[in-house]
Amino acid sequence: MAKDSSLRRLLAIAMWIVGVLISLAVGFGMVDGILTVRWIPLSVTVIAGWIVVILTVIGVLLAIADRF
Repeated sequence: MAKDSSLRRLLAIAMWIVGVLISLAVGFGMVDGILTVRWIPLSVTVIAGWIVVILTVIGVLLAIADRF
C-alpha cells in the first residue's frame, strides 16, 4: 500500500510540474506575441499572457507555502 501511495504522490508532483511549465510556456508565448488569438488585438493578448504568468507564479508560491 505504501508503494502505491508514493507512486501516486510522484505522479501528482510530475503532473503539477507539467501544468506549471505549460502555463508558463503559454503565458510567455502570449507575452512575446508568438501565440495569438484570432480576432483579439495583440495588446489584449499580451496583457492576458502577463496575467497567466503572474497567476501561475502566485499559484506556485501559494502551493509551496501551503506545504510548509
